[in-house]
Amino acid sequence: MKKVITTGKTVEEAVQVALQKLGVPRERVHLRVLTQPSRGLFGLIGVREAEVEVEVIPDPIEDTKKFLLDVLRTMNLSEIQVEHRMEDEKNHSFHLRGPNIGVVIGRHGATLDSLQYLLNIVANKYSHTYVRITLDAEDYRSKRKEALEHLASRLAQKVARTKREIVLEPMPSHERKIIHSFLQSHPHVTTLSKGEEPYRKVIILPR
Repeated sequence: MKKVITTGKTVEEAVQVALQKLGVPRERVHLRVLTQPSRGLFGLIGVREAEVEVEVIPDPIEDTKKFLLDVLRTMNLSEIQVEHRMEDEKNHSFHLRGPNIGVVIGRHGATLDSLQYLLNIVANKYSHTYVRITLDAEDYRSKRKEALEHLASRLAQKVARTKREIVLEPMPSHERKIIHSFLQSHPHVTTLSKGEEPYRKVIILPR
């Protein structure tokens, strides 16, 4: 967290100096008065200036976006554009677009999921209330959801026809949830998850 100690003839003057140095408005800081000003004897002897400590209140979304941009820069992906969207105060998303986006996504979204996990850690480091961050790249999340639902539909038909269960490859929890939700009302099959993370799998079984 950024903070400065400044002085001035008055507390307000010292605060204004600090705000100028930090480049933030007053509502974005914590203020602590270290020394009250004193005129001294006859206004000459023992004159003491006000001294304040001003600390920037962390902005979880700004900090998260800065972290994301730093990671992209480290990966030599500075050309990728980052757009922030706010669903409500507790739910935010970052959407990535640009060249070499596949590097950020990774195989089956593994890199994207790992980066999203890190963003949530950064966002909640100083936040007083939990903030949920979703990271997407070129609408990968919706495309992946559509692909998983198509896969679930196709495999459910096979299970219903053969009366034999099918075990899918390991998936992260949010992808397993897509499969479970899509097939929960299917008349001929049911689903369950088995195994330990990160190798937990969805099994499609006949009813």
